[in-house]
Amino acid sequence: MKFSTSTVVAVRRSAEGSRASRRLRRDGKLPGIVYGGKGEPIAIEMDHNPVSLALKVESFHASILNLELDGKSEQVLLRDFQMHPFKSQVLHIDFQRVEADQLLHKKVPLHFVNLEISPAVKVDGAIVSHVLNELEISCLPKDLPEFVEVDLSKLGVGHPVHVKDISLPAGVTLVLHGQDNPVVATASKSAGKDEPAPASGAPAA
Repeated sequence: MKFSTSTVVAVRRSAEGSRASRRLRRDGKLPGIVYGGKGEPIAIEMDHNPVSLALKVESFHASILNLELDGKSEQVLLRDFQMHPFKSQVLHIDFQRVEADQLLHKKVPLHFVNLEISPAVKVDGAIVSHVLNELEISCLPKDLPEFVEVDLSKLGVGHPVHVKDISLPAGVTLVLHGQDNPVVATASKSAGKDEPAPASGAPAA
């Protein structure tokens, strides 16, 4: 399990509204907002390209970030962002402040390991499907993992891996929203596998 903190730099927006946002984007800036915690919502602007590159890094989506604003640094989470429908352009970004003593809910990506030693692969040559690729968890900010590992070493045909089979790091709990024990990964034999050979002299189907 990995933990890290990245830094993003922003300044207060001097003007708000759709016209002002379009002007910022033309100038290579990205409008956004930071909210939550004990502070008031603040409209911000950032350089577009560094943020666009950061959004391509998985850990940026599930890490505590240091937001530098007005000469001060505060901890935030990426909460949302909007992309242009056909351009590689970020249109808006939202950050939420985090408090060290307050639990947070966050979806984190799943990393699947040990597939190659599972009965599904070694014995059955099965097709493996990832039913879930992220998991919602609850924890204090200091315990937030960038990702959660899913051990597939016991995955077999007819023996899927469920969320409660996952070993979570200390201080991290599942958020299931009323679901009992959802399936994370399944294995099934490919069509036609292990079909009986045709009898001698009989034409193949």
